[in-house]
Amino acid sequence: MTRYAITVLEYAASPNHPTSGVLYGRHNSGSMNLPFAYVVLRSSDTVALVDAGYDQSDFGGEIANAIGVTGWTPPSEVLGAVGIRPEDVQHVFLTHAHFDHMGGLAYFPNAKFYIQKREIESWVWALSKGRRFRSLLGGINPADILRLVDLGMKNRLVVLDGASLDILPNVDLLPAFDTHTAGSQYVVVRNGGSLEDRWVLTGDVVYTYENLHGGDRDDPCFVPPGLATGSQTNLILAAEEMLDSVGGDMLRLVPVHEEKLKDHFPSRVSDRGLRIIDIATI
Repeated sequence: MTRYAITVLEYAASPNHPTSGVLYGRHNSGSMNLPFAYVVLRSSDTVALVDAGYDQSDFGGEIANAIGVTGWTPPSEVLGAVGIRPEDVQHVFLTHAHFDHMGGLAYFPNAKFYIQKREIESWVWALSKGRRFRSLLGGINPADILRLVDLGMKNRLVVLDGASLDILPNVDLLPAFDTHTAGSQYVVVRNGGSLEDRWVLTGDVVYTYENLHGGDRDDPCFVPPGLATGSQTNLILAAEEMLDSVGGDMLRLVPVHEEKLKDHFPSRVSDRGLRIIDIATI
């Protein structure tokens, strides 16, 4: 059975991120530190990423600056801290098209990229609606959509229409439509035959553990992320689906914006001061 090492690599952070953007309804609740990260999956013969970060040198960098993201580090240094080059990455699973998840396409010259058809279609539709509808475009770099088209012309884009099981051996891509974005998806890694060997990489359908328990682990309550172009109800239902798939074990879900991952899994800090978290090893 193919098994994967799973490593979360921080590449930037928003040290004063509004809490209301992470937890729906938490208005006037101050701010929090929000790491920005992507995930590396490694088997004996495969290197894959979940999401691609962004490019500080283009409009993605302008978006980041506007929301207080700091410390951006290029993939060559972030991946280099765990002995990988961007050229080694063979597959990139894009959970959604926001700038901080899809803006780094150009950094991985040998990778094939995977995204939901509904995600592409929804952003093209929003871009066509005109300036009065520009609030629908929050978090998107329109140039990234054009880059997807170019990748398609080079046979480096896989457009999915719903669930895709075993996209790699023991790796599934599952839709979470009309949640954080219209065509969000999440990644399930099955490192064994039991729930104890299953991991869910949530994308931004879940930002932090508090989205799953609401701050009270004894009487948990789903509190969805505050940022969504889809439905808050759908966010809750997708989080429930993820949690059910791992038998209710919250720590089997991996939200990359969660600062407390380091409290539950082995971690270290790179020479650049960025957190590296080993979720699973082989």
